[in-house]
Amino acid sequence: MTPPVLVFGEVHEGRVASASLEAIAVARELAGPSDPVIGFVAGSRGEAAAADFARFGVGRVLVAEDPRLDAAPVGAIAHAVTAAARSSGSSLLVAGGTTFGRELVGRLAVRWEAAVATGVTEATRVDGTLRVRRAIFGGRASETRRLEGERSAIAIRPHAFPPPVERPGALAIERVATGDLPASLMAPHRTEVKAPDRGAGPGLTDAAIVVSGGRGLRGPSEFHLVEDLAASLDAAVGASRAVTDAGWRPASFQVGQTGKAVSPQLYIAVGISGAIQHLVGMVSSRVIVAINSDAGAPIFKVADYGIVGDLFEIVPALTAEVRRARGR
Repeated sequence: MTPPVLVFGEVHEGRVASASLEAIAVARELAGPSDPVIGFVAGSRGEAAAADFARFGVGRVLVAEDPRLDAAPVGAIAHAVTAAARSSGSSLLVAGGTTFGRELVGRLAVRWEAAVATGVTEATRVDGTLRVRRAIFGGRASETRRLEGERSAIAIRPHAFPPPVERPGALAIERVATGDLPASLMAPHRTEVKAPDRGAGPGLTDAAIVVSGGRGLRGPSEFHLVEDLAASLDAAVGASRAVTDAGWRPASFQVGQTGKAVSPQLYIAVGISGAIQHLVGMVSSRVIVAINSDAGAPIFKVADYGIVGDLFEIVPALTAEVRRARGR
């Protein structure tokens, strides 16, 4: 039997984040049918969050129940995770591909002496060695890495793997001591958390569907076409740099090299020409749909489906059809 696979559970508002739940499915595949998967959560609401693991068949969860960890720096969490990994005998940790998850596995490279990879889109065991695939050069190429050594930690790319299937089971919680947290790791203090301006839907980096608008909308007064389509799909709203530079929408909406990188199941680009700066931030989306009046626009080179025509006619018609199909 191989050592257990440890899944890091990032907690948001008392629940395990969706990115961490995706990591459960990956951990199951890597552990095999008869090998254990163990969860880990930290913070004052860790025990309550542990129940989310049990919903997906992870019956053993290590909990570092300590209110100091609610707003702790990543270094402090990495210290607790390392202790949990050692006590459980784990040799592999899987985390969601959030900003926190990526920094966590980077710190584990030093603290746990682990081979690490982020942005992972495929993960398999070959002859006992973990092999991963990940995008490089802004999504214009991909590489395969072999993670050698006794320990490994990976952060998976959001939405690159299917979500786990629910199979509720019994839950066994094991407490992880946090009394040995070095004071130096707790020295940085979070004083404020301010959410960026965004649309009414889900956040850009978490959303399964993203609808983004570009300069082809001609002005801020027409951006509601993008927002209406996004609302009909329960999608996040994004924008090109041209839109945010023009002040039509805040910079937090920007998708691209100097904005946010997204990899949803579906990305709809409305009136976006497809400059390389924008493509870098969304080219790894599973399905890309482009709507543009210019048949020669670069966006069509990466799109799975393209619609050439007047977006002011196409987008309202598409929104109406989605609402009709969904009974709204």
